[in-house]
Amino acid sequence: MPATVIDVKAADDRRDVVHRAVQALAEGQLVAFPTETVYGLAASALNPQAIHDLRHAKGRPETNPFSLCVSGADTLWDYVPNASPLMSRLARRCWPGPVTLVMPCDAGSVVSQFSPDVRQAVSPSGLVGLRVPAHDLIAQAMHFLPGPLALTSANLSGQPDAIHGKEVVEALGDRVGLILDDGKCRYGQPSSVVKVEGNHFQMLRQGVVSESVLNHLSSYFVLFVCTGNTCRSPMAEVVMQKHLADKIGTTIDQLDQKGILVASAGIAAYPGGRAAPEAIHILGARSLDLNGHASQPLSDRLVEQADLILTMTAGHRDAILARWPEARERIQTLSGDGRDIADPIGGSEDVYRQCLEQIESEIKQRVKDLDLDNLLPS
Repeated sequence: MPATVIDVKAADDRRDVVHRAVQALAEGQLVAFPTETVYGLAASALNPQAIHDLRHAKGRPETNPFSLCVSGADTLWDYVPNASPLMSRLARRCWPGPVTLVMPCDAGSVVSQFSPDVRQAVSPSGLVGLRVPAHDLIAQAMHFLPGPLALTSANLSGQPDAIHGKEVVEALGDRVGLILDDGKCRYGQPSSVVKVEGNHFQMLRQGVVSESVLNHLSSYFVLFVCTGNTCRSPMAEVVMQKHLADKIGTTIDQLDQKGILVASAGIAAYPGGRAAPEAIHILGARSLDLNGHASQPLSDRLVEQADLILTMTAGHRDAILARWPEARERIQTLSGDGRDIADPIGGSEDVYRQCLEQIESEIKQRVKDLDLDNLLPS
């Protein structure tokens, strides 16, 4: 029986398209979704018969597992209960997006609750591939579904990927229930597939995201936050860079190549402002350069990507948590005892010097306590 094909661009209401896809999946049908990479073919991972039909429709060998489409990075621990810092970091930075992460699904994983046939189809060797496509149709559908989707490319096994809806119709039109035709996919090439174990990653298939970009995405990122990003947080940024470089035996300008990023921002900062002259001067006396600093406001992207957010005051921390409560596990005051580091703005160089000494004292302890062997990618 030919598939139902919906021309998404001509639809009056995309929400209706989503609901029809959800209904089809709930009924055990196979649904072809557009994604940012290539068209994907999906089946409910809670339905063993649908998984059987998915493999049959693709003509896919039993030895090739399906990935799971999940709703977001916050579900990582449901599938990988013992996720390493690197796994968490890559999920947070790569999802939604064109990266499939392949990770061990230990005891306690949601995968262990699937039927034996489904477990064999998605995790035959104790690993599971997880993906969060960056396309609104499948993202919205996931909000209405009770579990993940088994997801594979919408083509016959061994044939070219489908990047237009019409190509899905030609290849699979009589093997699936519903095809959502949204025209050409944004990238037109498959997701990158990355195996992650502990703090080590391996590119299994390079797709949209290159290995050099993945190296950058895997870096450990420390973010300092104050108010205007002209005094305290810029000083903390360069002092942290110096002490981290000393700890791993490199130079500040080589830190990013060693997998470490340090930055600063302000909760009320204007973009492009220079560091305070007093801060530039006292750090210059230590051969640390703040001349090139440009202030930046705290943003969704910075908060999302930072592994550790260190604030100058409890007020800064609370303000960030009020807007980004999901960052709770990654945000702390710089002072271990919670004391505020007072703003030196408008003060003399002696006031700045005292502020710097307090900042450096806290940073020394932070750097000493960091388990870089566990945190840095290898």
